[in-house]
Formats: sequence, C-alpha cells, structure tokens
Amino acid sequence: MPEASPTPGTGVPQDGLSQVRGTTDVPLSEATIAGLLAATVARLPERPAVVFREQGVRWTWREFQAEVDAFAAGLLALGLEPGDRLGIWSPNRVEWLVTQFATARIGVILVNVNPAYRLAELEYALNVSGCRALVSAERLRSSDYLAMLHTLAPELDACAPGELRAARLPELATVIRMGEAASPGMFGYGEVLARGRARLDSAALDALTARLDCFDAINIQFTSGTTGSPKGATLSHHNVVNNARFIARAMRFSEADSLCIPVPLYHCFGMVLAVLACVSTGATMVFPGEVFDPAATLAAVAEERCTALHGVPTMFIAELDHPRFGEFDLSTLRTGIMAGSPCPIETMKRVVAQMNMAQVTIAYGMTETSPVSFQSSTSDPLERRVTTVGRIQPHLEAKVVDADGRVVPVGVTGELCVRGYSVMRGYWGDAARTREAVRDGWMHTGDLAVIDAEGYCNIVGRAKDMLIRGGENIYPRELEEFLFRHPKVQSVQVFGVPDARYGEEVCAWIVLKPGQQASEDEIRDFCRDQIAHYKIPRYIRFVEEMPMTITGKVQKFVMRDRMIEELKLEQQKTA
Repeated sequence: MPEASPTPGTGVPQDGLSQVRGTTDVPLSEATIAGLLAATVARLPERPAVVFREQGVRWTWREFQAEVDAFAAGLLALGLEPGDRLGIWSPNRVEWLVTQFATARIGVILVNVNPAYRLAELEYALNVSGCRALVSAERLRSSDYLAMLHTLAPELDACAPGELRAARLPELATVIRMGEAASPGMFGYGEVLARGRARLDSAALDALTARLDCFDAINIQFTSGTTGSPKGATLSHHNVVNNARFIARAMRFSEADSLCIPVPLYHCFGMVLAVLACVSTGATMVFPGEVFDPAATLAAVAEERCTALHGVPTMFIAELDHPRFGEFDLSTLRTGIMAGSPCPIETMKRVVAQMNMAQVTIAYGMTETSPVSFQSSTSDPLERRVTTVGRIQPHLEAKVVDADGRVVPVGVTGELCVRGYSVMRGYWGDAARTREAVRDGWMHTGDLAVIDAEGYCNIVGRAKDMLIRGGENIYPRELEEFLFRHPKVQSVQVFGVPDARYGEEVCAWIVLKPGQQASEDEIRDFCRDQIAHYKIPRYIRFVEEMPMTITGKVQKFVMRDRMIEELKLEQQKTA
C-alpha cells in the first residue's frame, strides 16, 4: 500500500491512511539557544525570568543573561572550546539552568547526567560521550555525588583543579563542584563564575556565539536501549529551539505567564517543554525545589501566582491527593502539560476540575524527537484532551505503519514513525543504532499508536517491551544484563506491571543457578548504589523456568498476566 500524500498544513489524514503533516504557517527559526535568550532579554530585560525558591534566587531576564555570560566566560577561561562535551550531574538547581545556557553560548555540548545515576551508569555516560568537564552537585538525598566521583577518580585527591588524569575516566580533566566548600582536585562553581566575571569580554563572547550554527549538536541526553547500554541522543539548537517554540504556542504562552517547574531539568520535559518554552516567550520560570515535593509545588503555584504547571501523571496525582490540597489557592492556573508517561483519563478530569487547569494539554514524544511530536491545544474539546495525545506538531510528519512498513488505514494500530526538523542528529558515537532507529529520515518510535480521521493520536502500547515508571523510561534488556552479572543468577526477565501511583512498576523473574539460593533483598542490595533507584525491581520472583513458545521465545505477556492476577493489580485506562 503506498504512503498517503497529506495536504500540507492540515494535520488531518488524507486518502483514509494514518499519515499526517503539521501546519507550516509559522516558519521554522534558525536561532541558536543563545540567540533565543538574547532576543527575549532585549525585549523584556526587567521582566521576572527565574525563581528558584529553595535557593532564594530571583532574577530578571537581564540578570539571568549576566550570570550566563559570566559562567560562559569562566568555562572559556578553563580552556573549553566549541564541540567539547561538558556533563552536568545535579538535581534542579540554578547552577543547572545557568550551565545549560552558558554551554550553548560558547558551543560546548551539554551532556545531561541523570541525578539518579550511580557508579556504573555515571562512568558509562561520561566515557561514551567523552566529557572533558563535569559540573556536579554535592549530593542528593542518599546519593553522595562527590564521594562517587572520588570512587571513580581517586586521582582527584592529588591533582590540581583542571588537571585530572583518571584511569577510569580518561577524557575527564575538569570537575566543577557546586556549594561553598572546597574539594581536592575540583574548581568551585563560584570560583569559575568569579573568574568569568573578571575576564568577561562581551564583544569577544558575542563574536564566538555568532559563529555557531543552529544545526550544531548542543545537547546529549541518555536514553536506555533495548540492546542494554544507554544511547546518547544528540540534539541540535534547531531541534530544541523550534520544538520549544511550538510547545509554547500550543499553550498560548506569553510574558504574562509564569510556569511552575517541578519536573527534572536533566530530562527534555524540564529542559525543553519548560525552560526553553519559557525563554521563547518571556514567561517566568518558577522552580519549587531540587526535587519534586507535592506541597512545595502547590505552595509555589499559590504564592508565585503561577498560570501554568507541568508534571508527569504521578506528580499531579500526588498534588491532588495531598492532605493539604484544599489550603492552596490555585485560581491563577490556566494551562500546563501532563506528559512523560500515559495519562490516566480520570486524573486529567480531576486536574481540570480541581486545579483550575481548564486549558491543560497533553504532549507526547521522545528524547530522539526533541521531544514533542503530538500535543493537544488549549482549544481542543476536553474529551479529546483527556483521551488522546493531540495532533501532530507544526513542520512534522507522522505515520502509523504495519510490520512491513506500510502505512495502515485510519483507526488501525501500528508503529508510530515521525519525520521532520525535530529528529535527532543521531546517537553519539553509535552509527549502527542510529541507522536502526532512523530510516529514510523517519524516527521509528517503537510505540504502538492509532490516528483517527481528525488526526488525533492515541498511544495504545509499545512495540518493544519498554516500561515507564513515573515518567522514567526503563528498558528491561538493560536491567536484565545488569542482573545477569549476579553470580547466582542463571537467567532473568524484566517487565512492567500496572501500578496506581507510578503507572508501572518493575518486576523481575529470576532463575537461579543449580544449587543456589537467594532472597529478594539480596538481589535489591546487588542493585543498590550501582543503578538508579527507580530501576530496582519492586517485585522479584524466583522461578524454575520461564514461559516460552515452542520456538524458544520468552513470553513476557504471560509473566505479566500472572503477576497481575497474583498481586490483584488493575490496569488503568489512559490516553
């Protein structure tokens, strides 16, 4: 069956086939991230830009630009150059935000390191991306970042700052630590900022920025892969700037808006749907704290008079169910985005009715598409906004295909593929997996979708067995390979089961080697401090064998069904 030829700009399937093309009435921008910020600063220099409540920071757009320029100059003084990679490992802090724009100002590629990463994951991320520098927080809850860095690079104790030569982290030369204290072998964040202020040459900085190209790689975000090791999705200025512009447009954002941002900055949700969407319009960014806390989020909305709120479904559920929910004045709320994992329809209805978010939207995408490809608009009927992920975004195309790659008729389930400006440059240093994911310009999402006659999309499942726990993508193969390293494990299968709070929880079935015995706690202890906490299986079962087909293929759906029955779990209806 041939592909459809959708009428440009309609967003509606043509010829009865599940292929759509977004509108093109607003042209694509060729601004860099630095150019996007500069335009907003020039237009709204004294408007409020940044609020970090936990750190007591309140900046106008002009003040924010000054901080960005000082840190950018500081990074240049340390010898960083366009194309170098700089990692950032931190929860939501103002230093994260400044680093995001300072690196973009000078063409240094920012590498987002998940704040939940432990030793093995951190080592892999820094080495595969070839990070020359790392900006790190001191700690987050039970994660002592600086101690983990010393475990990987004990050479820090004896080296001068900027001159690290670590056996396990061969590319990393410079570590910049947040906080007031000093650490051997590391620069202090304030020290780099002060050095930049002292040496700031605005004309030279502007000249360097002017030489940058919007199609240059500027960000690497790690997304786990079905083959085990994480993949570094590499994004350009062009990718994320335009995606942010159209996200903001769908929400009807302007400088009169203020967005409460409890979602993590390391993720596209925080970095693009929140931060860059605000920068594109001049809306104020309000950060309640380092990590999500429902009461702190509700207080931020009420006290800062926010007009918009972002979150994954579990965040909204925690806010709605908080015992003090009724104490907070949410009357200023208007819009926001619920995304990151399938959105329960009943939760969407409660958000509209109880949080005053009559214009809340749902967004769907993936890191590899910068990330949003479908989004509902504030004017879509409520039923469409609570039961679908909206329509195709401007300047993008999408199609739903069968196992042979043919476009399926409207209303038929198949794999969703996306093409256009938002598709990543590729996986960093991994041409083979890039070719597997992106074919003829089409990003194969691995998600199963249905597109209806009006162009609305519904995500109905996943072609692969990825699971999403509280907005975090978890790929079973990665966990299986890790657990297989346990000396008692003969084979292991990981899959997701429904969970009322997180959407899905991790379950592992394990066959032990002959004569071995193990407990659930032993397996979890093996995971602790080595992989992110959200990947550690909540449910572990030791079995004699795995259910398989005659041809030897493991039947994860059988395992899932058995666990649902055993645990008396209920599958939530989602959009």
